[in-house]
Amino acid sequence: MRNPGVFMRDGHEIQLLQGSREYFPVLIDAVDHARSEIRIETYIFDFHGAGAQVAESLERAARRGVTVWLVVDGVGTGELPESWQKRFDQAGVQWRIYSPLGRLGLLIPSGWRRLHRKLCVIDGRLAFCGGINILDDFHDPHHGTLKHPRLDFAVLASGALVQQAQETTAQLWWRIQAVRNVHEHNFPHAFSLFRAAGLHLPWTEPDRDSMLYDSRLIVAKAGLLLRDNVLHRGQIEKAYRKAIGNARKEIIIANAYFVPGRKLRQALIHAARRGVRVRVLVQGRYEYFMQYYAARPVYGALLEAGVEIYEYSASFLHAKVAVIDAATHRPWATVGSSNLDPLSLLLAREANVVVEDAPFAAVLRNRLMHAIRHESRHLAKSHYVNRPLLQRVLDRIAFGLMRLALFVTGNRY
Repeated sequence: MRNPGVFMRDGHEIQLLQGSREYFPVLIDAVDHARSEIRIETYIFDFHGAGAQVAESLERAARRGVTVWLVVDGVGTGELPESWQKRFDQAGVQWRIYSPLGRLGLLIPSGWRRLHRKLCVIDGRLAFCGGINILDDFHDPHHGTLKHPRLDFAVLASGALVQQAQETTAQLWWRIQAVRNVHEHNFPHAFSLFRAAGLHLPWTEPDRDSMLYDSRLIVAKAGLLLRDNVLHRGQIEKAYRKAIGNARKEIIIANAYFVPGRKLRQALIHAARRGVRVRVLVQGRYEYFMQYYAARPVYGALLEAGVEIYEYSASFLHAKVAVIDAATHRPWATVGSSNLDPLSLLLAREANVVVEDAPFAAVLRNRLMHAIRHESRHLAKSHYVNRPLLQRVLDRIAFGLMRLALFVTGNRY
C-alpha cells in the first residue's frame, strides 16, 4: 500500500513513546549524546517540571559546543520567560519565535497559520516526531496540575525519513531568519537565506555505534508526511483518506480535536457501511470552546453509519494517531501532530510519521484499546440524540463560528 505524497522506505527503526514520561527521558538522552547539531521545533515549550529538564539538556548541549536551533510557535509558546532567554543566550542556544503575534493578534487571519508540528532532529541521524509538546504530562498552562497524565504519542526514528525531517527543519529556520533580515532591511543577506532555504542537505548512513538502540525499536517501513501552505497542502489528509479507503477489518483513530471535513467523514461512513469496525477516540473533557463543541455536530452521521465514538475522560486527550488493519498483511499506522480538524489540515504546519509494519501497529493498537476500554466513555447514539438543548445550541454556535473562520480564510472544508 502506497500513500500519496509520501515515499515509504524499509529499514527504519521506530520506537513508540507515550506521553512526556516516556518521551522526555529518551529525548534528553539523545540530546546529551549529540555530537554536532540539534534542530527542534515545538508548538508549546513550557518550562515547568519536566519541560525545564528538556531546556536544561539543550543548554548543556550548547555549552559543550553542539549547535542548537530551537523554534517555538508565537501563539503556543509566545515569548520565552526572560530568565530562560538569558540562559539560552549565554549558553549559545539559537532560538526563534515562529510568527509572533503583532498588536492585532489573532484578529488577522494570516496569524492563524501556526507552527503546530513537533520535530527534533539530532546529528542528522535521529528524528523525533509526534504530538507531544515540551510540556510536563501533569501540568497544563491553562488548567494547572493534572491528576492523570494527558494521552499523547511520539516516535523516535532512524533511517531515510530523518533526512527529510532535517531538511524541513533547516528550511524553516533559514526562512525565519530571512524574514528577520527583511524586517531589518538587510536585503542581500535575506536573499541568500531564501536561497539557502531551498537547499538539499547531504545525508549519510547512520553510524549505528552512536545510536540509541534498545529492544523496543522495531524495524519498519516508514515515511514522513508534512502539511504546509506551499508544497504539501493536502498530504496528510489524502494519506488518511487513502488508508481509510483501503481498510478491510478495523480503523482506530484517536484525535484530540476531531472535526473531519466532508471527504473524511464520507470515507469513515463508507468504511463502516462496508463492514469495517470503526472506533474513534475523542476528547471527553472540556478544554477549549471551539474545539470541544464544534466537534459534536459531525457525530450524528458517523453514529448513524455505525461508527463507534468514545470520549476519553481520564485526562486531556492530545493524541493525533491512527491504526488501521493492524492484524492483517497491510497494516497502516500514523503518529504525529495533525488533528483531523480544519486548523491542522488547512492552516498549520504539521508533521506525521506513517508506519506500515505489523509489530508497530500492534503496539499502538494495544495502547489505544487500553484507553478505549479503561479510560473512556462510549457515546451511545441515544445519548447523543437526547443531549440537552443548551449543549446542542453551543454545538451549533461553535460549528458555525468555525465555518465562518474558514470562509474568512478563503478555505472550504
